[in-house]
Amino acid sequence: MRIVRDTSFILRWVSLIFIAAAIVLTMIALTTYSRERGSYPAGMTIAGVPVGDVNPQTAAQRLLQTYNTPIELQYAGANIHMDPAVASFQIDTESMLAAADLQRTGRSFWGGFWDFLWNRQTGTTNVPLIATWNEDRLRVYLKEEIASRYDQPAIAAAPQPGKTTFAPGSPGQELNMERAVALIEDALRSPTNRTVALTSQRTNPGRPQLKNLEILIKQIVDLTPFDGLLGIYMRDLQTGDEMHFAYNQNSDIPVDPDIAFTASSTIKIPILISAYNHLGPDLDQSTQDLVLEMITKSENPASDALMYRIDSVRGPLIVSEDMKALGLNNTFIGGYFCSPENPCPLLQKFDTPANLRTDVSANPDIYNQVTSSDIGALLTDLYQCAQNGGGGLVAAFPTKMNQVVCQQIIEYLKRDRIGVLIEAGIPDGTQIAHKHGWISGTSGIIQNFSDAAIIYTPGGNYVLTIYVYHPIQAVWEPISSMIAQISEAVYNYYNPSK
Repeated sequence: MRIVRDTSFILRWVSLIFIAAAIVLTMIALTTYSRERGSYPAGMTIAGVPVGDVNPQTAAQRLLQTYNTPIELQYAGANIHMDPAVASFQIDTESMLAAADLQRTGRSFWGGFWDFLWNRQTGTTNVPLIATWNEDRLRVYLKEEIASRYDQPAIAAAPQPGKTTFAPGSPGQELNMERAVALIEDALRSPTNRTVALTSQRTNPGRPQLKNLEILIKQIVDLTPFDGLLGIYMRDLQTGDEMHFAYNQNSDIPVDPDIAFTASSTIKIPILISAYNHLGPDLDQSTQDLVLEMITKSENPASDALMYRIDSVRGPLIVSEDMKALGLNNTFIGGYFCSPENPCPLLQKFDTPANLRTDVSANPDIYNQVTSSDIGALLTDLYQCAQNGGGGLVAAFPTKMNQVVCQQIIEYLKRDRIGVLIEAGIPDGTQIAHKHGWISGTSGIIQNFSDAAIIYTPGGNYVLTIYVYHPIQAVWEPISSMIAQISEAVYNYYNPSK
């Protein structure tokens, strides 16, 4: 019996030893597991940065070090280091560490401990980048620090003194801003690809300033044996930019450009518009025939007949009222043309802001007057109406004026083909819708030349109106050549030689 007791005693002690050893090993494992549980698991990344086996504090330092590294920008042969702070780039370290902690401690303590004991590997995880930046600040930086220093601006075409041509400019290069923003934002979000090769785009040389064109035109006038008064208006039909000036060869004092000139046959543009406004929009055949004679042959009887059809007594005054409705306060026709030998009575005397001036005078005809800007504005409205059905004509006469009508009016003006004045300064085949004019008194001496046109060119469409007055005699040559050279200079401004 004693032997049995001894064996039982030994077994109890052996069991206690094993239990104690298990407890010790478990405590060691628990201690080891607790320490490892304070670090991120092997293979974990936060925003692409490896953080396995490190604690949150070390992980935060790695993240800041990685994402605060400057971005290297390569552009125009230069290497520029951009601090992410210039784009207000900031990583949300706190939120990313919290997400990592949630993944790290997502299992229960004992569940994780059990995996640890059995050496069960958990899947590696990646916490995505959480960051903010300011695109507007990045664009400001690129514009002020990169583009302003390294871009090569295009050189605009330059007028050639003594000629009507412009020397071609040279192209430039500028930063491709949209692509640069996209590439840099990708680099800011990347822990490894922190170098960006910025691209540029070619910029074509622009036109010179309109002031340079004005100087060139004045040089043309200065080289012409002409000592009269010149009024010019030009409008860019793409941008709306204007050139408007008067040039008095008898004075060095600058002249306000709104000078009242004799309208002569350019008044037939307002007559044509009024004909459509009061007799249209669909003109009968006989009216169309009169329009064609008025525009292509510049026939005054046809003009009178059209105004007579508008109103047998007040026809010219109604044309004038139509122009006033368009805001053209310096444009009027005060009576029928009739003929110099058999003039018609003046129906109304018009006082306008332009003809009441006392500082300068082009001795305008009391029957019909215009300013270069008035007729230029009218042609601009006509062009806008024909292009898209908008503009002042449609606004003033909505029931009669529309895109189709305006296109018909322009087609009539395109049939005025004379080969001189503005038309002589543009290449053959260039579309031009215009009305020219000159007028001589009973003595047969011409004192006024005029031409008002819409010109369609590959480099851009524009309105150009030119009015010339000489108090004694406006000699055909050299004045017609001068107008042609001015027209050529404007054409070359839009279409510089290659």
